[in-house]
Amino acid sequence: MIAVKDQWQRPFGSVRISVTDRCNLRCNYCMPEAEYQWLPRESLLTFEEITRLTAIFAQLGADKIRLTGGEPLLRRNLEQLVTLLHGVAGVREIALTTNALLLAPVAAMLHQAGVTRFTISLDTLRAERMATFARSNRHADVLAGIAAALASGAGRVKLNSVIVRGYNDDEIVTLTDFALARGIEPRFIEYMDVGGATRWSMQQVVSRDEIIAALVARHGAATPVARDDDPHAPAERIRFADGAVVGIIASTTAPFCRDCDRARLTADGSLLLCLYADSGLDLRTPLRAGATDADLAQLVRSAWQQRSDRGAEVRRGVADRGVLVPLTGLRADPRREMHVRGG
Repeated sequence: MIAVKDQWQRPFGSVRISVTDRCNLRCNYCMPEAEYQWLPRESLLTFEEITRLTAIFAQLGADKIRLTGGEPLLRRNLEQLVTLLHGVAGVREIALTTNALLLAPVAAMLHQAGVTRFTISLDTLRAERMATFARSNRHADVLAGIAAALASGAGRVKLNSVIVRGYNDDEIVTLTDFALARGIEPRFIEYMDVGGATRWSMQQVVSRDEIIAALVARHGAATPVARDDDPHAPAERIRFADGAVVGIIASTTAPFCRDCDRARLTADGSLLLCLYADSGLDLRTPLRAGATDADLAQLVRSAWQQRSDRGAEVRRGVADRGVLVPLTGLRADPRREMHVRGG
């Protein structure tokens, strides 16, 4: 299947599917507020609806699916959805992004159902920092989840760390050591001004160059790794002189919009063509109103062919850059929240 192309000739290659907007952490870079308005449960797509849309996405070229949230493991019986998606023709990869609090008991089952990759969020190795920054004292559960993912037999496990100045920028080296000691490729993410980052400031962003500099001091000279295996991957991979390989997602200072092949499906059925998009394509309404697969495919095809979004590049050019959506805007439209959009 030849993927549909957008206005910049970017293929429709992958979809991040949010299965819930709820989360069991309150990370300061994503959900810093005290209260949230959740999507009505009846508005959430069923597993069968998600599977039907996934089959349509695959027909249009999206062969990589990533399940996310919120925290996806809060969605009951998630392994049943994985099993359904595993049976969709054209889907060659099912990945799961999780904070791992609930992963340890179900990692093996999820892999057996069809999850091929786990990406786990680990922002700090210090339990007291997690308690302060994410309002959770379950750091040990995250470590247990990482161990279970490694033991599950899944092909690849990655650790994602959002680096925020004044919070965990002094842990870049130790997080790398932790990951490499377990055969995991660490990935560092620049703090982004999207969705629920209501306290974002450019001063808190630790740039790609700063991250590399911190690692050069430990691992030697840095060389970019060619992305021949996946030219649309969001992470730039860096190999250091001692052989260590680290991924960096520099959406804030060095956006990769020119290569972005991903869409995002919210838990209530809105297809977003860019993380920075103001709104998305409502697929739930026509889906539940009796639209055929051909009708839905045409909606998605047309939307992607008209896509010209380069949101992160536009934001990089904003003078006196501040918070993208203030709290009042998020309260007026919860779909702007990062935990609704699936990150």
